[in-house]
Amino acid sequence: MATQADKTATAEAASIEVPAGFRYMARQPILDLNGRVYGYELLFRNGPELAFSGDGDFATRTMLDNTVAFGFEKLTGKLPAFVNCTLESLTKDLVHILPPSMSVLEILENIPPTPTLIETCRRLKVSGYRLALDDFVWNPQIEPLVELADFIKVDFAATTQREREALVKRLSNSAVAMVAEKVETQEQYKLACSEGFTLFQGYFFCHPELIQKRRIPANRLTQIAIIRLMRDESMDMRDVSDVVKRDPSLTYRLLRLVNSPLYSTWQEVRSIESALLIVGENVFRRLATVAITSELNADGSQELLRMAFVRARFCELAAESCEMDATEQYLLGMMSLLPAMLRMPMEEVAPSLPLREEVRQALLGAQISERCLLDWAISHEHGDWKACDAVVKMAGLDDEEVMQCYRAALMWAEAVLHFAL
Repeated sequence: MATQADKTATAEAASIEVPAGFRYMARQPILDLNGRVYGYELLFRNGPELAFSGDGDFATRTMLDNTVAFGFEKLTGKLPAFVNCTLESLTKDLVHILPPSMSVLEILENIPPTPTLIETCRRLKVSGYRLALDDFVWNPQIEPLVELADFIKVDFAATTQREREALVKRLSNSAVAMVAEKVETQEQYKLACSEGFTLFQGYFFCHPELIQKRRIPANRLTQIAIIRLMRDESMDMRDVSDVVKRDPSLTYRLLRLVNSPLYSTWQEVRSIESALLIVGENVFRRLATVAITSELNADGSQELLRMAFVRARFCELAAESCEMDATEQYLLGMMSLLPAMLRMPMEEVAPSLPLREEVRQALLGAQISERCLLDWAISHEHGDWKACDAVVKMAGLDDEEVMQCYRAALMWAEAVLHFAL
């Protein structure tokens, strides 16, 4: 029996008409100094033959159309969307199909700052759009655009510390927000903070400082074991609920979720047992999984938890296409981010997990069939379309069906976490 969140997400994903040739859509989070998601950069691609290295204007027109078709709120959870724009999309008013209050228009570094572009940007600002200058490198000709910009994005991997510090100092008297792109490690994140950046794009939050030679705390092992029990077809719910009740924080999260409008319960829930009676075993399994994983990630980024649920649900939904066990694939996707949540290397986490040996090896990075969907999800997060293509080809998948699973996973995660956090 599917939960209401499952049904809603699947129905919404199925209702989206996918334009011919559309294949991949990814989003990359932009975090603030407190580790909260400020917005998402949206990455689109039509298919293997139409990456952005080809016809940029055609790709951008398709991207704008698909952004609207897919729905901004579904893509970004009502947070700002950073969208790459070509000269044509700006000067021919194509971007006006995007909602001004939710859109940040990124002006690519290869667009010359002509008088026409500058005047267009002024009109866009009056219309309520915010502007970002992408892969920014200072030169005097671009100063009029700097005066209009709300965000300056700097490639952390392609610049030196001296160059970045000089740039931040030059712009210190302006109201522009400085965004460090391609921040992939905690060391880079700390350096970017010290240099004066206030927004950060990259996957540094997936790679926190690990504590070597540390044992998984007993309560965390119990929670992981419960997740495994929740995914089994047959289980003693009374035994599970007795274990869950020993954790006050976990109990609170479960009851809060069950009492939420998402599950439309007809009476107030005051205990785990009453939750079981009202919502049934399958709903309870999902609720408990959400609550336990939230608890495992208590000290981590909210985006880390969101990514874990998207990976887990995607792997579960796509498992049938690969003739793999959906339960195992759900756990594989979920637990792929346990090292970041627990701040322990996977080599120390994996041996304690209640998983089949092949799934454990997949978590450790072994290139075996059990890992193919997780590899697709990770490659997709980074916008590595070639790697996505390789997985689809190797596993004999239909890329449109795979993308449909991803959309459903994205919406399911947003719906459930809305009440979990």
